[in-house]
Amino acid sequence: MSSRAGIGYDIHRKVEGRPLVLGGVRFESDWGLEGHSDADVLLHAIGDALLGAAALGDLGAHFPPGDPKWRDASSVELLRLIRAMLDGRGGRIVNVDAMLIAEAPRIGGMRDAMRTNIAQALKIGIDAVSVKATTNENLGAVGRGEGLAAMAIAMIELQ
Repeated sequence: MSSRAGIGYDIHRKVEGRPLVLGGVRFESDWGLEGHSDADVLLHAIGDALLGAAALGDLGAHFPPGDPKWRDASSVELLRLIRAMLDGRGGRIVNVDAMLIAEAPRIGGMRDAMRTNIAQALKIGIDAVSVKATTNENLGAVGRGEGLAAMAIAMIELQ
């Protein structure tokens, strides 16, 4: 087995009238994130980290934003598909560490539900999933509340 790490990053613009989904959890909000799928910025960063660790390209290569098949797709389902790709390569997910970068919403009360969704989609223990959040200290577009960003790192083992 060889150990491999991957990093993921995503950012989405805020829009009115769309559901806000983060970590597979729907938040009470007047706004959501713009995107072709459900725009779950946290799960997109995790997906890219996993794909990168396995040298399988990126999210856009597998789930192109111009493809109607992925319109409003659940990012939890995209993670399940990525897990299947890793299974096909003899991959084992060791852990995932993700960070939401946003001035709002606060995720404290939803963190465990997010970790559970991620762990179930990836078929790993919840103790192998970390979800954190930080602000951008009111700096830049994210700091002004124009959007949300996320970063993730994943460790996998490949045969």
